[in-house]
Amino acid sequence: MGNTWTEEHLIYSNEIDYNANCRLSNLLSLMQRAADGDVEHMGGTRDQMLAHHLGWMLTTIDLVCERMPRFNETIQIRTWNKGTKGPLWLRDFRIYDENDLEIAKACTLWALVDIHKRKVLRPSAYPFNINSNHDDSVGPVPDKMNISDEVELYTSYSITVRYSGIDSNRHLNNSRYADLCMDALTPPELDTIAILGFHITYVHEVKSGEHIEVLRSDLLNGYIYFRGQSLEGTRYFEACLHVG
Repeated sequence: MGNTWTEEHLIYSNEIDYNANCRLSNLLSLMQRAADGDVEHMGGTRDQMLAHHLGWMLTTIDLVCERMPRFNETIQIRTWNKGTKGPLWLRDFRIYDENDLEIAKACTLWALVDIHKRKVLRPSAYPFNINSNHDDSVGPVPDKMNISDEVELYTSYSITVRYSGIDSNRHLNNSRYADLCMDALTPPELDTIAILGFHITYVHEVKSGEHIEVLRSDLLNGYIYFRGQSLEGTRYFEACLHVG
């Protein structure tokens, strides 16, 4: 299929949990790596982006899973730019197992930003070639994840962002937010649930040294809701985990 980028990856032992399933955070990291590969092969390498003071900011992920990849399994990640909607860029993913069966798919939203001014730029500001693929679509533009006021949340735990979680921008890496949610689950939940989906919107960047209070809900009709916020109430993210 034209304008589609494909990467293969063997799931290693350091990427799995104690059930031998790929960690959700690692799957999101692999998706982000594939997105980077797609953009870079069209000309917008990291060094070139930095030279223009540009960066990509992931704003929303809506992931649906038939199952999570397993240890020692080779998966194939296919991704493509689906065009733009207003200031945001649409990118879809399909993930296949070794038998070419689709095991997960996702719709994502990205923003092009001026990394010095921390300002979202319009797509016309992107100086490199980037092709769109309109031949395939995982689904409509994903909605922002907004937790209803009717959902009762309670504090699960709190952390301070340190070296192990930050990226080259000294912000909490996108994929690590999934770990914050998974760490809020109880041992019985981790032993029994299967991940069927993950929907997250990144509301505010979290810098190294900042404090995050992680809130969660009880299981509600197959969903568990999460919010990360500062002690002062600034919202960092809102997410929900669809489980079976």
